[in-house]
Amino acid sequence: MTLKTFLLGACSLLALGGIASAETLTIATVNNGDMIRMQKLTDDFTKKNPGIDLKWVTLEENVLRERVTTDIATKGGQYDVMTIGTYEVPIWAKQSWLLPLDKLGADYDVNDILPAIRGGLSADGKLYAAPFYGESSMVMYRKDLMEKAGLKMPDAPTWDFVADAARKMTDRSAGINGICLRGKAGWGENMAFLTAMSNSFGARWFDENWKPQFDQPEWKETLDFYVKLMKDAGPQGASSNGFNENLALFQQGKCGMWIDATVAASFVSDPKNSTVADKVGYALAPDKGLGKRGNWLWAWTLAIPAGTQKAEAAEKFIAWATSKDYLKLVADKEGWANVPPGTRQSLYDNPEYQKAAPFAKMTLDSINAADPTKPTVKPVPYVGVQFVAIPEFQGLGTTVGQLFSAALAGQTSVDDALKQAQDAATATMTEGGYIQ
Repeated sequence: MTLKTFLLGACSLLALGGIASAETLTIATVNNGDMIRMQKLTDDFTKKNPGIDLKWVTLEENVLRERVTTDIATKGGQYDVMTIGTYEVPIWAKQSWLLPLDKLGADYDVNDILPAIRGGLSADGKLYAAPFYGESSMVMYRKDLMEKAGLKMPDAPTWDFVADAARKMTDRSAGINGICLRGKAGWGENMAFLTAMSNSFGARWFDENWKPQFDQPEWKETLDFYVKLMKDAGPQGASSNGFNENLALFQQGKCGMWIDATVAASFVSDPKNSTVADKVGYALAPDKGLGKRGNWLWAWTLAIPAGTQKAEAAEKFIAWATSKDYLKLVADKEGWANVPPGTRQSLYDNPEYQKAAPFAKMTLDSINAADPTKPTVKPVPYVGVQFVAIPEFQGLGTTVGQLFSAALAGQTSVDDALKQAQDAATATMTEGGYIQ
């Protein structure tokens, strides 16, 4: 063998070794705007971490939940980083399905994460998921249509005001619906909205002894109110509309009001994507005068499944995506108004953000107003505002969501939907050993 051949062979082996040493992280995420934006900015991460490549699996919300739950429960090992929510984190941490995030770096500043958000992502004093964005829910409304209807939106409206305004703002001949609300079936789709709404009507999923409560008048009042309001003032095909569908309708100028995630504010006020960007106002989620507002508390978070072989690289990615530096990166590229909201106190203390984001104070007030430990008017044995933090809720919530979506579509009556929900919940809770 000549020296030249030897050296060429050695270089080839080194090159192959370099290729082999690059780790590929498979990241499962949801198809929401902030996550799509993150994918476009990941060159910043790969430049700083040349040994790590990223592979994205981007899914619709209901599909994402199903896939990651199946994968982690069966120890499938398909994903190295998962996008999961406030519901899953404490349950999965307790099952030892997630790795604690204790190496996020000296400059990460865990204590800057809003206490309401951080508390929901921790177990036994350890953080098990880092929030990419946090949210509550609030009313987004068209100021011009409200004025045209001869009304003024209060900062803290009642459900009766909202319903009256929605009916007055509806102009079907002009393609304007007075209100757009979630109708798509799913425990995190229509049931996130309806559970939070029901809290303000005095309803609850279970009493102190875990007995289902869908046969009580508070749930009847909630569902009747919702179905009638959507029939009078909602869009056609509302039973198929989730977050993304209603966002599109609002941005196209087809909704007078929309009660949904506070994170939507940056999208509806973005003139590049919203035809009504300069006409949007914000208010707290409505109440019925019972001491609870119809707003939820949620965070989309990044977590590491215990089955990954790439934990160190995964934690580096999570530290990058949920850091103060990432917020500044988005601000530099897209403007401060488009920074992922609801995670860090320093963002809300930042004068540049306050100036760019007219919705900042309402978002923070909404997040701080939600109390997962006391979500309802009457006492309950569970934690969670728009969900019940028990493993059975994912399946049960989706079943109930399908029943309520059918009632909205006119395929079944409100009374029948509630009866079937009561039966399904009773069967689930009996099987789970919560009730005899």
